[in-house]
Amino acid sequence: MAKIEQIAKKSDAARLSRRNFLMTAAGGGLMFGFARKAGAAVTLPSPMPPEAAFEPNIWCAIAPDGAINVNIVRAEMGQHVGTALARIIADEMDASWDKIKITEVDTAPKWAGKYVTGGSWSVWDTWDTFRQAGAAARSVMLEEGAKLLGTTPERCTVSESVVSAGGKSVSFGDIVARAKPTRTFTPEEMAKLPLKPVADRRLISKPVPALDIPDKTTGKAIYGIDVKLDGMLYGRPKMPPTRYASKVVSVDDSAAKKIPGYERYVVLDDPSGIVPGWVVALAKTYPAAIRAADALKVQWNPGPTIHVSEADIIEHGRKLTLNPKNGACVFNDKGVDEALAIHPNQVFERRYTCASVAHYQLEPVNAVARHIDGMWEVHTGNQWQSLILPQLAKSLQVPEEQVVMRTYMLGGGFGRRLNGDYCIPAALASKAIGGAPVKLILTRSDDMELDSIRSPSFQNIKVALDNDRKKITTMDYVAVAGWPTQVMAPAFLATAEDGKKYDPFAIAGADHWYDTGPTRVRAVSNDLANATFRPGWLRSVSAGWTPWALESFLDEVAHSTKQDPLEFRLSMFTAQGRNAGQAPNSVGGAKRQAAVLQRLADKIGYGKEQLPDDTAIGIATSFGQERGMPTWTAGAAQVHVDRKTGVVTCQKLWLVLDAGIIVDPGGALAQTEGAALWGLSMAMFEGTEIVDGTIKDRNLNTYTPLRLPDVPEMDIEFVQNTEKPTGLGEPGVTVVAPAIGNAIFNAVGVRLRHLPMRPADVRRELQQHSR
Repeated sequence: MAKIEQIAKKSDAARLSRRNFLMTAAGGGLMFGFARKAGAAVTLPSPMPPEAAFEPNIWCAIAPDGAINVNIVRAEMGQHVGTALARIIADEMDASWDKIKITEVDTAPKWAGKYVTGGSWSVWDTWDTFRQAGAAARSVMLEEGAKLLGTTPERCTVSESVVSAGGKSVSFGDIVARAKPTRTFTPEEMAKLPLKPVADRRLISKPVPALDIPDKTTGKAIYGIDVKLDGMLYGRPKMPPTRYASKVVSVDDSAAKKIPGYERYVVLDDPSGIVPGWVVALAKTYPAAIRAADALKVQWNPGPTIHVSEADIIEHGRKLTLNPKNGACVFNDKGVDEALAIHPNQVFERRYTCASVAHYQLEPVNAVARHIDGMWEVHTGNQWQSLILPQLAKSLQVPEEQVVMRTYMLGGGFGRRLNGDYCIPAALASKAIGGAPVKLILTRSDDMELDSIRSPSFQNIKVALDNDRKKITTMDYVAVAGWPTQVMAPAFLATAEDGKKYDPFAIAGADHWYDTGPTRVRAVSNDLANATFRPGWLRSVSAGWTPWALESFLDEVAHSTKQDPLEFRLSMFTAQGRNAGQAPNSVGGAKRQAAVLQRLADKIGYGKEQLPDDTAIGIATSFGQERGMPTWTAGAAQVHVDRKTGVVTCQKLWLVLDAGIIVDPGGALAQTEGAALWGLSMAMFEGTEIVDGTIKDRNLNTYTPLRLPDVPEMDIEFVQNTEKPTGLGEPGVTVVAPAIGNAIFNAVGVRLRHLPMRPADVRRELQQHSR
């Protein structure tokens, strides 16, 4: 292991300059753009609104014909984000929904700071701004409409894009055409405007037609993989043996030259260090590029991680946890060590591990790059343009102002396209041939090999119990994994209670809302994982594996001490101290988490179930996505275990969620259903491993996500309240795996502590249990 530790340290040192670069670049607030017409409901982007349109702020504009355009800075990847966000402005404006259009914005600097589509942030982060923007537009329509009607604003009403008073009315379009308003608002002015009371809302929380669905169903919607430019060559990479530090020794393309349409190969020189050792085959057609890349014979000097395995990474993580100086203490209460030492025979400790997981989004990553009019232009689908733009500039060795992205709809994101590393080889291939357009498409196996996978993880949880062995008196929780934010966006690292930096996306979920006495939660970066692959943000990120450990652990403690798992959890939701919550995002704190858990228990008839042999229900609760914007979540799973084969069948899932105001009910349900099924997939079917420094499974013959016959019945409920909306893209993932693990224990008495839970694991535990 000494050699492995040297590899990790060497790689960490090599990244220091890139880290510093990213810290500067990520904080710079670059811009991104969309460049395609996706149908009648989505208009082409333009740098300025039409001359005759009224633009009270940068977020919306009203045209003389009454059409209302809403500018959207979030990427569309199947979540109908434009529909959700546009209704916030439209509702506050009292606009007619059939007048609403959305524009996915261009690269103007005015959009800076709103570019990330991930973390379940979109509605939560946009809620206040868009309500204020709608209020600003409404106030001008009211003032100018009142003038046209010969009255005062106080005597007017607004509804369905019409201002009315005394039996007369005037539409928003007519107000713009006749009054030609010019008033604009600063953010500070908008923040002071009165907002509509909940009772007056007509669009928020109500069903409305989605603006993006028609074009997706008719095929008009354009995705990154659809882009075509005149004179374009197609490229496919020949992947190096290691993610970092591979160097090309020689290339033999004699066999590739026999393939019709093959043009040449290029060896990429990447100053950013993100895609070292790449060779790209270029051809006139993509089939020819695929065949040519296969035909290329490349010799590499691989990087130092060539022999690293998944087991090495997990074992390295285990060793890192043993040194209390490693990592950062997110919770760091005094007295943890003392409490653990008082009654060592009353200490309960368990370890949990999770396998690597790939994104496997439907559309493999791709990008088109060219140099035109003095600019480097990259066409692609992406979730975080301001992250990759400075990296592209460094790779191309040009100022950032000379790089622009044209972003299209995403055929699946799930966090993969937060990392835009796939844009760099397209740009460098284009640069190698003088700036001519190159369309780089990764095959499925290429995509899997390049993927920014969810890191394998190791967690150790230790608690001390009181003299009656009923109550947790202290907790020491440590989790170690590769840190995506550390590797790709270190400017977004958080500061822990002990003053050290940590990746919040590598510990969220462990920083729980339970009262466990003096508590220490420590996040440790697995430097060997960071050196071997590029850790990624994958749907729910750490909240996809920390609740698995925590909720499995609490179930173990409850059963070990002969307590009811539901009552045991509820007893710890005291909502005291840091768990009290605070406005505006976590009002009510742990009491709201207790409420969703109790509601779940009522739904499933907890404790009253009459089920067949080897069939049981398990429960779990969490608060994804992050402690700073919690969506309180409780889940239950009913499973049947075949003792002979070890096959676990998930028969039904229940979820209860409190996400504050549900802005888009249809989108919320779809998001939660998808998240729950993703959680089920990772719990029982989905996972891979690192072998010889790279990902083992490259296609669906060996990488086995959830199949349609395995989809269970689902019962999803949202708590109704008027608190600020939080996220719903990811929280549904969080509780599924622990609920299933707890249900397996309830059904057959065996406890699994590794994800995914596969039949062989169940059989092994059953055999050991029967001895």
